[in-house]
Amino acid sequence: MSPELQSLIIFLLTGLVAGWIASLILGGKGLIRYLVVGVIGALVGGYVFRFINVRLPLEGWLDDLAKAVIGSVIVIVIARIVAK
Repeated sequence: MSPELQSLIIFLLTGLVAGWIASLILGGKGLIRYLVVGVIGALVGGYVFRFINVRLPLEGWLDDLAKAVIGSVIVIVIARIVAK
């Protein structure tokens, strides 16, 4: 397996787990929804933490997962506000 494909799979799995955790916090169901929200949340979370220049006291995959979960919660909240 190429390193690029492995990185993509890890990114998608991280997004899936982050979307699932965010759905536990705010409610929601569906594997595809978890994946979409988690992947978008990972991008949003990474951008937000870079923008505000804050580092989490975690390392490696846990750091990425925490940022993705926080980003996923932000995405869900914004989506609910827009949907009203």
